[in-house]
Amino acid sequence: MKVGIISFAHMHAQSYAKHLLNLNHPDVSLSAIWDEDQQRGEAMATQYQSDYYQDLDAFLQTDIEAVVICSENANHKLHVTKAARAKKHILCEKPIATEIDDAKEMIAVCREEDVTLQVAYPVRFSPVIKRVKEIVTSGQIGDVVAINGTNHGQMPGGWFVDKSLSGGGAATDHIVHIMDLVRWLLNDEVKSVYAELDTRFYDIEVEDCGIVSLELESGVIVTIDPSWSRPKTFPTWGDVTVEITGTKGNLSVDALKQHSLYYNDADQQVQQLPWGSDIDGKLIDDFIDCVKSGRDPSISGEDGLRTLEVVKAAYRSAHQKQSLLLERVEI
Repeated sequence: MKVGIISFAHMHAQSYAKHLLNLNHPDVSLSAIWDEDQQRGEAMATQYQSDYYQDLDAFLQTDIEAVVICSENANHKLHVTKAARAKKHILCEKPIATEIDDAKEMIAVCREEDVTLQVAYPVRFSPVIKRVKEIVTSGQIGDVVAINGTNHGQMPGGWFVDKSLSGGGAATDHIVHIMDLVRWLLNDEVKSVYAELDTRFYDIEVEDCGIVSLELESGVIVTIDPSWSRPKTFPTWGDVTVEITGTKGNLSVDALKQHSLYYNDADQQVQQLPWGSDIDGKLIDDFIDCVKSGRDPSISGEDGLRTLEVVKAAYRSAHQKQSLLLERVEI
């Protein structure tokens, strides 16, 4: 099975490339790389012993069976639709797109061409998060009444703070991870959204902090802090935490807690070195199995669309300074 990567613009591309080449997949090869940035693309092709293509159409005409798309958010639509028309199965970095209509078109094209469209929400594959789902589903903590989630991070800079390429700041970058977990854990959808977003930490044109308050259709209350509030000296990029309140008990989860603290004198920094399961690797494992078996993706294009709807509603709410009912689109 030959796989290609479309763009190394997103930092996760390096992780995905490493896992495509690991010993878990002796029958999988990373055979082709396309990147609009020729210097970066050639460097990555050399690093991963792959072929670099400067022309996207030529890249898509090769015998690769699947692609991993890690381009800037605003370019996801173009790259997904082109890959789908070329009959390539697709793993697309989150968020699925920057606009609802773009996400709908991407889903429609992939259905029309009968290719897999999976969205990269690797936190679902965390063993501790899977255990949380088992506990919640079993009823051990009773009925869930509230969830408080955080996805704090460092400010990534670059195209992430260019709204024309990213679609927005911290809200675009981080709401989607927690929102995907909430939908997956509870099999529930959002009814209303209230958000306050601001720029407090950095001199940038997009928001770097905020709080999003949601009411689900079942009545569960959810709050999400998606802020880029971690300083440059923080030992890792950020966190994923979830506190779940039930009628019979509570759960407190730190999905990335399994790490050693490394006092690195050579580089003059303190670092968190994870020793738990690599969730990016499990995401790649799942995608490869999905393509090989022909089964439905674990995290579908619709999952990506539903989380994007919450992001767009959060922006409208923050602008209008009021709670809004979520408008779900039909696909």
